[in-house]
Amino acid sequence: MDHVSFTAMKDGTKEDYAFLEEHEIEYTKGTADRLLHALEHLDEGLSGYQITRMGHSVQSATRAWRDGADIDWIVSALLHDIGDIFAPYNHDEYAATILKPFVREQCRWVVETHGDFQMIYYGDKVDGGDQHKRDRHKGHRYFDDCAEFCERWDQSSFDPDYDTLPLEFFRSMVREVFARTPYDPAVMGAADQPLTNPRAAIERTSQG
Repeated sequence: MDHVSFTAMKDGTKEDYAFLEEHEIEYTKGTADRLLHALEHLDEGLSGYQITRMGHSVQSATRAWRDGADIDWIVSALLHDIGDIFAPYNHDEYAATILKPFVREQCRWVVETHGDFQMIYYGDKVDGGDQHKRDRHKGHRYFDDCAEFCERWDQSSFDPDYDTLPLEFFRSMVREVFARTPYDPAVMGAADQPLTNPRAAIERTSQG
């Protein structure tokens, strides 16, 4: 079989859908590489900063890695702005939707809301901005995590002089995360983790 028999989904057979499922499963194996490719194309998006959008993403992940963060935090930091090109008005939600089946809830929530938290740095400097937009999330269990994510890794990662690691360094981490069984309760419901791990940070910074 090269293609399905139907032109309307309601007319499909069991054989058709078995054929499609097999192809779709195979296709999903390339998700990590497609995301890495999309990161490279972030540079086609918004300009004007001192570094590129991809540079910002990789610098955020580099800071996370050097802080001793675990793989979920690192990959989340790397992909947090992946929606900038296609979803400029809700890029945070876009990125969180991509990450949701493969990372713990703590990371998903932080990525989904980081846009609100970033406003603390510039909301008073743009027309119609709300510097205290993050206050709508006060009391949430991950409020402090998101505030720290933005302070340590997001708002600070626009520095052209920072010693940023190359995207290649993170390639295996992205592949590892997206090779997980999607929507695995053991992953999505995994225990919360701090953004920093001082012991791991010392070991990593000694490596570069």
